[in-house]
Amino acid sequence: MSRLLKNPIALGVLAIVLLILLVSTVSVVPETKQAVIVRFGEPVRVINAYQPGAGFGPGGAGLVFRIPFVEQIQWIDKRVLSLEMDDQPVLSTDQQRLEVDAFARFRIRDPLRMYIASRTEENLVNQLKPILASALRNEFGRRPSQALLTAERGQMMANITTALNRVAFQYGAEIVDVRIKRADLPTGTPLDNTFERMRTQRQQVAASIEADGNRRAQIIQAEADAEAAATYASAFNRDPQFYDFYRAMQSYRATFLGTRADGQRGRSSIVLSPSNDYLRQFRGER
Repeated sequence: MSRLLKNPIALGVLAIVLLILLVSTVSVVPETKQAVIVRFGEPVRVINAYQPGAGFGPGGAGLVFRIPFVEQIQWIDKRVLSLEMDDQPVLSTDQQRLEVDAFARFRIRDPLRMYIASRTEENLVNQLKPILASALRNEFGRRPSQALLTAERGQMMANITTALNRVAFQYGAEIVDVRIKRADLPTGTPLDNTFERMRTQRQQVAASIEADGNRRAQIIQAEADAEAAATYASAFNRDPQFYDFYRAMQSYRATFLGTRADGQRGRSSIVLSPSNDYLRQFRGER
């Protein structure tokens, strides 16, 4: 032993061996991780497993001991994870083809089941993606495309979450939420045709509103003209002589102070006999 202590190389090798042994025996489990202890490829126990309703802090986080070189640790995230998917083509009941960009939020509730079914989180995500795409297509296939713009959209997301959860349970996961980021028509001819159809529909609506407005304006104008004519008739019938004088003055103004082609008032000359009936108002005749 004394000979070993006097040999610095032997001391260094011993220190390295002890360090490797310590690292292989003691590990620190973070609060955000779940640890699956695997012995010869078989999971034997779970440390710091997710507990519904429990916050971070309480649990099995901290130091953990394992048999060196026999047991390994498979780390599994304890937090809510994201499942992003590529644009998926879906067909609604009104035969509209849409490109849907959606995502899901999930957590791993049963790390032991997840390890047996998928081994890693990456494998789990790859297994859930086609399931989410299938749930989207099934739900959209039962509804028109306009449902995305109404309160019915919330019910659609709830149905997709429920359908996805039934399968995710087999992988030890729980779907927390599903959301649609974007739902667009495919670019090219389908999109152009849809825009043209929407434009035609709006033009028809605008033409209908304009025609109804013109009809109402004509009715109002006719009612106003009838009311004005009735008012004039009632007023002039009370004094026919004044009415005759008033109409004569209007005629004189239009004749002698007519409007020129440029829109300005001018003066006109007319040659009439003094005894002409048209000038009777100037003679004071009734």
